[in-house]
Amino acid sequence: MRKLSLFIATSLDGFIAGPNDDLSFLASVEKEGEDYGYAKFIDMVDTVIVGRKTYDYVLQHIGPGHYDNGGRDVYVITREVRPDQGKVTFHSDGLIELVEKLKAGAGNTIYCDGGAETIDGLLKHDLIDEMTISVIPILLGDGTRLFRKGRPEQRLKLMDVKTFDTGLVQMVFKRKDP
Repeated sequence: MRKLSLFIATSLDGFIAGPNDDLSFLASVEKEGEDYGYAKFIDMVDTVIVGRKTYDYVLQHIGPGHYDNGGRDVYVITREVRPDQGKVTFHSDGLIELVEKLKAGAGNTIYCDGGAETIDGLLKHDLIDEMTISVIPILLGDGTRLFRKGRPEQRLKLMDVKTFDTGLVQMVFKRKDP
């Protein structure tokens, strides 16, 4: 069975975006030549699941090649029906059913890149197998929370911790067997 992994950055107080979806806090840890293990991680990924707002932001600020490199299947979770574009599928039928189907199929790692609503849906159904969470040393005070209330308890096992000279701390957790 394929695993579903989350690789995401958050403020120390648990926000993945500031007010008005502001991501400028991420720049505080940008450093030439440092990608915090993202390239190694993404090399293992052949399927991406991403919420529509996150997808639109990445398209506007980074470009379409960030997700659709021609070799990955990309599923954008959306409420509106949109035509597919290349290997990008706009999926509006049901996140849980899609993920269960993908996990049961052949392939490599499935990567969830957000956003918070998509992550919350996956956590509520215990579908995330591994989380790489990079904590940025900043307190935002408000914004979009990584973890929402109303989820069932989930036990995790800490697999790795790395610290970087920018102050970023990266933790890798796996779902703990019951």
